[in-house]
Amino acid sequence: MDNIKNLREEFENISQQNFNGTPAFGPDGQCAADDEVDLKDYPSYTEALYAKLIAPHVSGIYISRWDIKDIALVAGDSMAIHPRKRMFELLMKYATSKENMQSVLDALEAHMEDKIGIYNEFITNYPNSAEVFQPKIDKARKTMRLFPHIIEEYFE
Repeated sequence: MDNIKNLREEFENISQQNFNGTPAFGPDGQCAADDEVDLKDYPSYTEALYAKLIAPHVSGIYISRWDIKDIALVAGDSMAIHPRKRMFELLMKYATSKENMQSVLDALEAHMEDKIGIYNEFITNYPNSAEVFQPKIDKARKTMRLFPHIIEEYFE
């Protein structure tokens, strides 16, 4: 009975936060907590990087199949169009050396900077869109700060 009462109190607190102007969740529905990223929680580095880089709710930017193809081309690899996950796996097979991974991350960072530029243009031209695009920009910047940790974690 106490568990139900505690659950009810917790729900009321969250509801109260959301309706009193200090929401528990950000505009994109994600928790505002800034948890430290631990890449060791995943069984393989391909899965870890897929979860951290390709998922738009984590990285702030949607990366399409054509984007992955372009990133691979800039990094020095060539690939055909497949499902996104398969293309990412192929890209990670290419990035088995530190140098190749660095070139993939550099190409990915350039791609993300291009998307951030587009988001900033929207914010400049349509100021009310800032509440939509600013969290995406923040997530993208946070994702790019993860890149040196990827090299350290898997290649040193």
